[in-house]
Amino acid sequence: MMNAPDLTGQLAIDTQAMEHLRHQARNNPQEGLKQAAKQFEALFLNMMLKSMREATPKDGLFDSDQSRFYTQMLDQQLVQDLSGKGIGLADMIVKQLAQTIDQEQAGTIGGATSLLEEITAEDEQPLVSLAPAQMKDLPSQLWSNLNRSSAKPNFSPFASQTQANRVGIAASAENEDPIMIAANQPRKFVQEVLPHARKVARETGIPAHFMIAQAALETGWGKHQIRRADNQPSFNLFGIKASGSWRGRVVETMTTEYVEGTPQKIREKFRAYSSYEEAFRDYARLLQNNTRYAKVLKSRSATAFAWGLQQAGYATDPAYAEKLLKIINSDALGI
Repeated sequence: MMNAPDLTGQLAIDTQAMEHLRHQARNNPQEGLKQAAKQFEALFLNMMLKSMREATPKDGLFDSDQSRFYTQMLDQQLVQDLSGKGIGLADMIVKQLAQTIDQEQAGTIGGATSLLEEITAEDEQPLVSLAPAQMKDLPSQLWSNLNRSSAKPNFSPFASQTQANRVGIAASAENEDPIMIAANQPRKFVQEVLPHARKVARETGIPAHFMIAQAALETGWGKHQIRRADNQPSFNLFGIKASGSWRGRVVETMTTEYVEGTPQKIREKFRAYSSYEEAFRDYARLLQNNTRYAKVLKSRSATAFAWGLQQAGYATDPAYAEKLLKIINSDALGI
């Protein structure tokens, strides 16, 4: 039997590490539990550092999106170094959960990974804010949340306005209030494009949920897709313009561009496709064939992916990376 890969040097927000965790949960539940516990410990340390950063006064003139981006990268590296030796939390989680877990639950709840994703998106209730008494029973809380997460359907409408506020979906280039988006719109959009995204993801290595999140941002979950003069869809999900090198079909429309931080309406030419699959393939080629996106393709986390796109000049919106991250970390994707 092959030994399970050691993931202690990788955070669960690393897409590759998440896939390894899912594989372990299915094929070796006990080892999967140990690795998931180590990831919980790493996430706890990550949240602790994040809370410390937020409590630290900002640096005034030296505080910027770029400095915060590199600070996040530094903190992730610190977390990997600290969690490599461990602080005892992972052992405590394994010890307590091992007393209640059975083979059937372990095999079906590849769900430890889903909970890891859920925790990284729950900024309102960071683990570091738990009182000592709550921390003592943390493993039980995690196991309870894990079972609850595994029972959730893949797609769920917004349960309340509070949840919709937490999701914080970037509506579209029209800057709609995200809460006003129809509850079933994200689900319908994801179901429509998911097969194409997964196919291109297998061929290129670009995570499907990253691509779908960006398509959702560019089109307002499909509500504001670029259309041809006859009102037929152009299938342009990523707002890719028709530059001089483009030899395919073209469609013209009004778009919002930011000039020195100020939004302006401009008429531009965009690429038109015959299908969503063609759009995903062209998007992947755009990233692969332009050296300025090299760091984006090598990114190991949603944060690096989103900020890499913004720094490479993919969009002029100064808040593009933040909007994209909110969608990637939201429940609306459901994948």
